[in-house]
Amino acid sequence: MAPVAITLAADAPTLSAANTGFMLICSALVLIMTPGLAFFYGGMVRVKSTLNMLMMSFISMGIITILWVLYGFSMAFGTDSGSIVGWSSDFVGLTGIGKVELWDGYTIPIYVFAVFQLMFAIITPALISGALADRVKFTAWSLFIALWATVVYFPVAHWVWGTGGWAFELGVIDFAGGTAVHINAGAAALGVILVIGKRVGFKKDPMRPHSLPLVMLGAGLLWFGWFGFNAGSWLGNDDGVGALMFVNTQVATAAAMLAWLAYEKIRHGAFTTLGAASGAVAGLVAITPSGGAVSPLGAIAVGAIAGVLCAMAVGLKYKFGYDDSLDVVGVHLVGGVVGSLLVGFFATGGGQSDVAGLFYGGGLDQFWKQCAGVFGVLAYSLVASAVLAFLIDKTIGMRVPEDVEVAGIDQEEHAETAYDFSGAGGGAARTTAPGPGPVPGTANKKVDA
Repeated sequence: MAPVAITLAADAPTLSAANTGFMLICSALVLIMTPGLAFFYGGMVRVKSTLNMLMMSFISMGIITILWVLYGFSMAFGTDSGSIVGWSSDFVGLTGIGKVELWDGYTIPIYVFAVFQLMFAIITPALISGALADRVKFTAWSLFIALWATVVYFPVAHWVWGTGGWAFELGVIDFAGGTAVHINAGAAALGVILVIGKRVGFKKDPMRPHSLPLVMLGAGLLWFGWFGFNAGSWLGNDDGVGALMFVNTQVATAAAMLAWLAYEKIRHGAFTTLGAASGAVAGLVAITPSGGAVSPLGAIAVGAIAGVLCAMAVGLKYKFGYDDSLDVVGVHLVGGVVGSLLVGFFATGGGQSDVAGLFYGGGLDQFWKQCAGVFGVLAYSLVASAVLAFLIDKTIGMRVPEDVEVAGIDQEEHAETAYDFSGAGGGAARTTAPGPGPVPGTANKKVDA
């Protein structure tokens, strides 16, 4: 028995300082995506809702972090129970984990894996916020994401990535979150907006982005952080798969941006900055589940297809009458579905696994597995999110009053405005004494910027 014991000891993973450092950097890159998302969404709304949009992302960094430490990590990655949810008492409060104790089968500490996955848990509910711009109470939103993470995200993360989860055991390929993050968030957004309804003036009043430079800044930060999101999901750099994912992330994003711009030039006659930013995000979304399985040429195809289909999908809200304010459904849900299903066609069998798609001689077996993962997550998130929104709406109320929405949610919910022009100059000098200031809570009540 001694030779066997020696062999097992030699084969046991040991802590890798290189992989650990890499994963800590990737974790920081994923975290910066949430402020990037805040800027991206914040620039797309009207002036009067800018701060609220920023805060809807930032609050996720606070709430989800605490829940993840208390029980979220245990639910997502603890010992499986019925292929639905995990639980490990050692993970509750992160109290039973040694500082150099390794994540099973890898060369990084459990703490590092936990904090990397935390960043995914933070940004996923923040993605939903873009569909709800202008009209949701901040307290209701905060309660919603706490409940949604508990009821939806933590279990779905276990389904997709946790050992024993039904999608994981079925063989659904989701390298970095096409189902667990983007389809999950996009379906949730659709479920909530079907409950809370449209913005005042939807399809009647102009609701253009107030700051396209802010949108482009946010898109750039998302693109930058997404390299950590995607390449880091292999949890190390020992076999080249992370490098493949890094390359494919860049390639697919570029292809999607160009495809979106080409589509809108043909359809609308112009290349817009909003289209460039949205196309890039669509490509990032689509390559997230598929990038470890496809070649760079396959990544071009995935990005181009997603760019066109997402550009087409954002107009569906006007046709069907659902108010997806900032196109979360059109970009994240559709992009996630496209990227996940295309694995069944473009997987080469030479990337993260030997699974090949239809175009590489693998038949449709993987495609049907992808369908099961996609539509299972979509259906659960849609229904569960709608139920949560309905319950909150019937108790504390989800929406701000109509007059607050018209005047601007920033002043009422946060007692601030995004831009202060009082000291900008350029006007006539004041020659009379100023009158009394506005009554608190009434500033900007008649302004619809």
